[in-house]
Amino acid sequence: MTPQNLDTYQLILASKSPRRQQLLKELGLHFQVLVSDVEEYFPPELGMTAIPEYLAELKATAVRKRLPDDSLVIAADTIVWKDNEVLGKPANKDEAVAMLKHLSGSQHQVITGVNMQSAEKKYSFHAVTEVWFDELNDSEIKYYIDRFKPYDKAGGYGIQEWIGYVGVKKIEGSFFNVMGLPVHKVYQFLKKF
Repeated sequence: MTPQNLDTYQLILASKSPRRQQLLKELGLHFQVLVSDVEEYFPPELGMTAIPEYLAELKATAVRKRLPDDSLVIAADTIVWKDNEVLGKPANKDEAVAMLKHLSGSQHQVITGVNMQSAEKKYSFHAVTEVWFDELNDSEIKYYIDRFKPYDKAGGYGIQEWIGYVGVKKIEGSFFNVMGLPVHKVYQFLKKF
């Protein structure tokens, strides 16, 4: 499959994330961005991998309803999981500091759930990446938050930014998944369409 094989669909990315847009562009795909306005709520009984899949499907379904049959919607949601809890996007500087202190010197998981929907098919899947952070001191955390303002990022950090260069000592799994989209898996599932 090449990107031209998808020309039968009007490809829609249901995400305002600049990182997801960049990754799809680098796959050579032509797409429009339509953001869903759904509240990102999930049932509390959902587990680690079910949460981002549930949220991705919520977003994709909301956008898909507004489109013609020749549209293919891709939606994604990324969470950081540590000590059996979700670290979402920090609401303010204090939350960002607390998250990075919590991640410092330890391992966590980054899970991205993806949902793809056309008029005929629907696929949900996820990718998990293990991330190990080195110890971060207060001045490093403050420097990063002041300069990069990671309030739109799960766990309060972007691996492709300064904190990833100095703080991430090891990952197992997809680097792009930590950025917000497991592009290899996305490509594999696009072939099914």
